[in-house]
Amino acid sequence: MLDGDNIRGGLNKDLGLSPEERKENNRRIAEVAKLMVDAGILVFAAFIAPYRESRQFIRDLMAGFPFYECYVKCSLDICEQRDPKGLYGKARLGMITNMTGISAPYEEPLAADLVVETDRFTLDECVDQVIEFLIRNGIFSS
Repeated sequence: MLDGDNIRGGLNKDLGLSPEERKENNRRIAEVAKLMVDAGILVFAAFIAPYRESRQFIRDLMAGFPFYECYVKCSLDICEQRDPKGLYGKARLGMITNMTGISAPYEEPLAADLVVETDRFTLDECVDQVIEFLIRNGIFSS
């Protein structure tokens, strides 16, 4: 599991939230994921990729490897309610700039391979959706 927060605390700790730095953050994560997939490791990369251009770059980079884009969709209101770190509140107060959904854009995917609407389904239902998708695509067997 490549978690965006963990990677920003190490490999990408030199990057901020400007559009250019977000693109670089995504590029680095994609390159690490590609190395791991090439070594035969199943990789779940969980991070915010707010720009379609960055997501297309990742899709192109992973050409020839099993790659699936999963859009974890959730309304901004619910994201703010669930925010354990209080980042949205800080962004609303101007303490954080370039916060996705507040002062920075999020371009919804036009054709994600899987859309999981976490504000409409329970955690267990969302997990089931992901597992069913992986079984349908031959990544897991039932």
